Amino acid sequence: MSARSEPGFASPAVANEGVTGTPLAPARRRPGTRQAVRLLILIAIVAVVLYPLVWMVGTSVKSPEEIVNNIGLLPERFTPGNYRQGWGNFDVAFGRFFLNSALVSLLTVVGNAVSCLLAAYAFARLRFRLRRVWFTVMIGTLLLPGHVLIVPQYILFRSLGLVGGDWPYLPLLIPHFLATEAFFVFLMVQFMRGIPRELDEAAKIDGASAFGVFRHVILPLSRPALVTTAIFSFIWTWNDFFRQLVYLSKLDDYTVPVALTLFIDSTSQSAVGPMFAMSVLSLLPVFLFFLAFQRLLVEGINTSGIKG
Repeated sequence: MSARSEPGFASPAVANEGVTGTPLAPARRRPGTRQAVRLLILIAIVAVVLYPLVWMVGTSVKSPEEIVNNIGLLPERFTPGNYRQGWGNFDVAFGRFFLNSALVSLLTVVGNAVSCLLAAYAFARLRFRLRRVWFTVMIGTLLLPGHVLIVPQYILFRSLGLVGGDWPYLPLLIPHFLATEAFFVFLMVQFMRGIPRELDEAAKIDGASAFGVFRHVILPLSRPALVTTAIFSFIWTWNDFFRQLVYLSKLDDYTVPVALTLFIDSTSQSAVGPMFAMSVLSLLPVFLFFLAFQRLLVEGINTSGIKG
């Protein structure tokens, strides 16, 4: 009798067969482990990013003694009075500072949207002498830190009598109406270059002028780039501190970032709880503005200046 016919021996083919006689498939790794690792990494990143925000919210409802002694995220004793104290801590209600910041931010949005869109249309669609040279010079201004321009701008506006006058926000707003934000101009130029020129030619055949092409073709199609410009302009202006500190000198004219420094006086004593309470409230407009235009922001970034 051969070894194959003996009861204690089995051929490799028979050993790898299942009950139904089909070969068994090799074992595969389950994707659950890999997904679990990715999920843990994402949770860790989110925890690191959100920790300062959660700590600030928790500190805003702590008592002064607990702020010093309790380093945890959550308060042992809930103290909502910090919000009431911070709102009425000065001779001017903190709501006035919110209105000032909203005014400056919204006018900045309008200025950047209008001026940068017109400048981008000129660079992307019109033909004029030294167009590439001027566009290169504009892109070169991105290499200059913003703080370098503060001193010459301050001297210029002071010589024009615009610093400390009846309209204290003019030095903060005028540059934005003159297309000085090269980043937004570049973003819109890159977006307009993706619009087919056949649309311009079709509009010109119908008798449209250069302004008509801009009004009926470029402007409607540039909405994603405009929304992106508006969101970044609002966020950057709302959080701006240094420029507003330089030009604003009266308490009634202060914006939110400048007003938050008033909680620390010259004797180095500070109302930390009310300060963090007002800091939490100052984040709400930015969060709501971003939440309202989140979809258009992502669309604008994907279809505009981020591409080559």
